[in-house]
Amino acid sequence: MSTETSIKCDIAAPALADEGKRRIEWADQDMPVLQEVRARFEKELPFQGMKMSACLHVTAETANLARTLKAGGADVLLCASNPLSTQDDVAASLVRDYGISVFAIKGEDRDTFYSHIQAAVEHGPNITMDDGADLVSTIHADHRELADQIVASMEETTTGVIRLKAMEKDNALLFPVIAVNDADTKHLFDNRYGTGQSTLDGIIRATDILLAGKTVVTAGYGWCGRGFATRARGMGANVIVTEVDPIKAIEAAMDGFRVMPMIEAASRADLICTLTGDIHVVREEHFKVMKDGCMVCNSGHFDVELDLVALNALSKSVRKDVRNFVDEHTLADGRKIYVLAEGRLINLSAAEGHPACVMDMSFATQALASEYAVQEKGKLEKKVYRVPQEIDSWVAALKLTTMGIAIDELTEEQQKYLSSWDMGT
Repeated sequence: MSTETSIKCDIAAPALADEGKRRIEWADQDMPVLQEVRARFEKELPFQGMKMSACLHVTAETANLARTLKAGGADVLLCASNPLSTQDDVAASLVRDYGISVFAIKGEDRDTFYSHIQAAVEHGPNITMDDGADLVSTIHADHRELADQIVASMEETTTGVIRLKAMEKDNALLFPVIAVNDADTKHLFDNRYGTGQSTLDGIIRATDILLAGKTVVTAGYGWCGRGFATRARGMGANVIVTEVDPIKAIEAAMDGFRVMPMIEAASRADLICTLTGDIHVVREEHFKVMKDGCMVCNSGHFDVELDLVALNALSKSVRKDVRNFVDEHTLADGRKIYVLAEGRLINLSAAEGHPACVMDMSFATQALASEYAVQEKGKLEKKVYRVPQEIDSWVAALKLTTMGIAIDELTEEQQKYLSSWDMGT
């Protein structure tokens, strides 16, 4: 379709729209569940007359989510949730070919990043979507007058859910939030298989490193961490896991990984990747013991997982872009430490993010959770909610069908047995 006159945007390269459209279409063919949702939305228009502001990674997969929401009748505005994760060609195509307002530029500075979030606020949303809770936090901090018109917000990341649950605990939430990240069809697959593969992809694209034989430290053994650790081991790396949670540490040990504190692991590492959602996981004391040539990167949402202020203070010189997305820090004793993608999301900064196949489930769940929030308008409290189990189950069942996989169903006898208490041995 041609660009509508009402479409607003701030994008880098409108001339890349042809390339972006090809990328969007390529992703779409591997997202059959989202296609099914889009087809129904076009008929039923569950978001007719509603405005949606989405602060997400502007990728081909996200483009197909935005298309689906618009098909449901929504007036959609999309802005970037990370300064380095935007695919400029996709942004151009969304504006030109799909009539969606986009405010996102790869490599945008801090002021531009927040001006784009401001554009999402000024859109006057009834539903918001977040990948890290920046949009919701901005509304709560500076635009509380919008709260009464917001039906709910969707949150896609572990980091964002942590922030929002803290707000709920403090009775600070102004509207309901649905933790899409906590849906089984999201975190069990997107976080584990998507992050696992795309993080390795970003590291290899940025460095051309051979992982076989290298000592790779995985900070955090949640679903993202275990996905990365497993795939790094699969490529021949000697993987060490660091953890603060004793249960997850036991899991890592029983999965066959070495587990130790970061201060020990950092001294052995050829590569360290943080996947925790917390601040300063790699700190000054860790930089001080690293080997010459150690590489550090982050695949958690925010760059705060690496204490780059401390590293800059330890560095006598910094060479930017010794390779694309690689900065070289030379310490006082001559040791060199390499920071990948400025400490931002390595999988989206240096690569293309998660494959479309796995985002198919995450974004179908996202779209259906938004529909659920509209259906339950006025009934949800100002809390963080899980995605309803029936949505999770429907998405999973349809995904199996599209993969050509059939499973068993419970017999009447089995259903009765599972629902009874009086049948023992």
